Amino acid sequence: MSQDEALAQTMDRLRTVGTATVSMQLLKRGLRRTSIAGVKPLAPGQGCVVGEAYTLRFLPLREDLSDPSVLGAPGYGPRAAIEECPPGAILAVEARGISTTGSLGDILAARLAKRGVAAVVADGAVRDGAGVTATGLPVWCLGTAAPASLTEMSGGGVQGPIACGNVTIFPGDILVCDGDGVVVVPRKLAREVAADAVEQDRFERWVQARVEEGRPTIGLYPPNPEAKAEYEAWKASGAHQP
Repeated sequence: MSQDEALAQTMDRLRTVGTATVSMQLLKRGLRRTSIAGVKPLAPGQGCVVGEAYTLRFLPLREDLSDPSVLGAPGYGPRAAIEECPPGAILAVEARGISTTGSLGDILAARLAKRGVAAVVADGAVRDGAGVTATGLPVWCLGTAAPASLTEMSGGGVQGPIACGNVTIFPGDILVCDGDGVVVVPRKLAREVAADAVEQDRFERWVQARVEEGRPTIGLYPPNPEAKAEYEAWKASGAHQP
């Protein structure tokens, strides 16, 4: 299996399990700060989106760097990111936790959607919320705000480490986004996390079925030796296969 095929398989597995399961697998590996604080789906029904992070950083406001003329300057990070974020990637934005300005609006969202970018994750707000939603681009953020980013932030660089919602993200890390929020999976751990998350999800679905039959959770979740044996027998029987 090629590296590209292995990555595609990993992301497919992560799409089937979601953020709660992934965060538990990361916790088992000692990683506690992996869930981006405060971000929620901008619109209902965005589903689960998984992709590699392409990073953009905003800086604290410095007026000489935030004149509207910078929007057309060559290499201006926030605009460069719109054209350089690869198809299938997730644009991860360090917006400094500021919810009173928008880090992008409907026109930029439309361009990202047209280019095939998978989603945007920002620890800040977006402008033109209805227009952004209408583009079909999935967005996880802190909400909406009318003012432009230049009123409170200055544009920074792309494809460096960022701090998004109190979580460190490196370019190429894997982001798992769903209705519960966004979890960051270090790229080097993604394959094993995905494989173990699938097994955890299967076990928890078995537990859910037993609970719905009326069984208590003590001894079942987490499982005692008898419950483990019962689960393994169930799995060996092929009953979990569709």
